[in-house]
Amino acid sequence: MRSSSTRACEGALAIGPRRGDASTGPNRRETAATEAHRAIEAIWRIESARLIAGLARVVGDIGTAEELAQDALVAALEQWPAEGVPDRPGAWLMGTAKHRAVDLIRRRKTLERKHEEIGRDVERAMESMDLDTAIDHEVGDDLLSLIFMACHPVLSKDARVALTLRVLGGLTTEEIARAYLVPVSTIAQRIVRAKRTLAEAHVTFEVPSGAERVARLASVLEVIYLIFNEGYSATAGNDWVRPALCEEALRLGRILAELVPTEPEVHGVVALMEIQASRLGARVGPSGEPVLLFDQDRARWDRLLIRRGLAALERAERLGGALGPYALQAAIAACHARATIASETDWSRIVALYDAVAQLAPSPVVELNRAVAVGMAFGPAAALEIVDALVHAPSSSAAHRLPRTCRSASSC
Repeated sequence: MRSSSTRACEGALAIGPRRGDASTGPNRRETAATEAHRAIEAIWRIESARLIAGLARVVGDIGTAEELAQDALVAALEQWPAEGVPDRPGAWLMGTAKHRAVDLIRRRKTLERKHEEIGRDVERAMESMDLDTAIDHEVGDDLLSLIFMACHPVLSKDARVALTLRVLGGLTTEEIARAYLVPVSTIAQRIVRAKRTLAEAHVTFEVPSGAERVARLASVLEVIYLIFNEGYSATAGNDWVRPALCEEALRLGRILAELVPTEPEVHGVVALMEIQASRLGARVGPSGEPVLLFDQDRARWDRLLIRRGLAALERAERLGGALGPYALQAAIAACHARATIASETDWSRIVALYDAVAQLAPSPVVELNRAVAVGMAFGPAAALEIVDALVHAPSSSAAHRLPRTCRSASSC
């Protein structure tokens, strides 16, 4: 069940005007309150992830950290419309959340000595913070730890996506449900279960290292690309694309690339999303119908996103070593992006790249895309051999999925 603070912050824009100087008149008070609410909403989207990350470092629990952050948001909704937005809203929110955390620890104290020690330790940790720099203190490690926690493999894919959009994207359960065309109660249950699972599994708030870091990073990249792909090729509803989800995934990917600049696959997934996002405006026709890659007006491709994607791919390649699946797919997307017209596409290189992808991450979708590339490079007969082998593979149930995979194919 959601707390009262959660329900209050999700209904932020429904809060009415605050009490002010009677001489200003009701219309002016209402306008000021509306402007304050808009400012609070914008500030929350910017600061919420860092605020939750900073609190999670102290309390060690993502659910408690989010509740504390939302309590601070409720306080802002109550005070800022009347008193004005503070000069350092992030520090104000952190300071308010700090006091709420101390109160929470005190309420939970019992006669047991261990509980008292925990309360004192947390209180000392909170009091030692410089509120003017609270948001900036170890923000990189905090955000990275929060990303790893929200995307922990102990959670299902759906739970990881919902929790990531909630605590890192600052989206409400209603916004997430609307984006994925599922009931609000479904998203709320996923988030609640995710927090409970993390607590029961005693997942620690930290940046993993060694072999665990590799596996955990793969889970993070999977979540980010799942969010992007749902926006790029929607799996439900009448809309072919949902740009808002693509934008959120890009934002998360760019943040991650800043936090772990030495990880080639992070830059690879960012490159892939940037280049694919450059086509969004050309993928849908006037009536909402899909436009295949070969038929798209390339003048409508976003050249800025292409340049950013190519730069991210170059960073991944400069780091050395064999490219991973995301970077390889970004290299394929780059082949399309560099061709000003479809006939200039370097299909031989794309075939080689798909061969490499198939070795690392084999799937029916990869094989279908590889068949398209082989057909363009070497003729339809060679492509049909791949498709026939895919359809008749005894260990595969790919045949019935082939029509559906076109939504994710590079030719779409």
